[in-house]
Amino acid sequence: MKNAVTTSPVDMEQRKNLDLRPGDTVRVHQKIEEKGKYRIQIFEGLVLARKHGTEAGATFTVRRVASGVGVEKVFPLYSPMIDKVEIVKRSRVRRAKLYFIREKVAREARRQLRKSRMMGTAKDAEEVVGVPEKFVQETEAEKEEVVAEMTAPTSDK
Repeated sequence: MKNAVTTSPVDMEQRKNLDLRPGDTVRVHQKIEEKGKYRIQIFEGLVLARKHGTEAGATFTVRRVASGVGVEKVFPLYSPMIDKVEIVKRSRVRRAKLYFIREKVAREARRQLRKSRMMGTAKDAEEVVGVPEKFVQETEAEKEEVVAEMTAPTSDK
């Protein structure tokens, strides 16, 4: 009987058979070392890419939005610093790499900002800034005055 030699603390077969695909929402339990101790930090997000198959250098990229900012992490599949990978949700996608999600999310965020600016009312301004409504609203006469000043011909004499 041969002695079993353990070269890695990671269950290689389990990671190899882990069916991670782009479009999956995963929860990665990562070991973080602080002051000589280890704690588990969970990073949950969308798998954008899976690279290098099941070989030793295989990686997967996970993206999440934290505090309004997109954060991406590239995890080595066989890293001993990864405690566990849970598949939370599986989505059907038509691409092998979902890098276009970065631009798509930014574009939608800009669109939302445009909508919020256009739809803001005087009452909203009073609630947010504390400016009374009478100072925010302009009368039609004031608006026409401003337009007339802007379109009036100027003389350079």
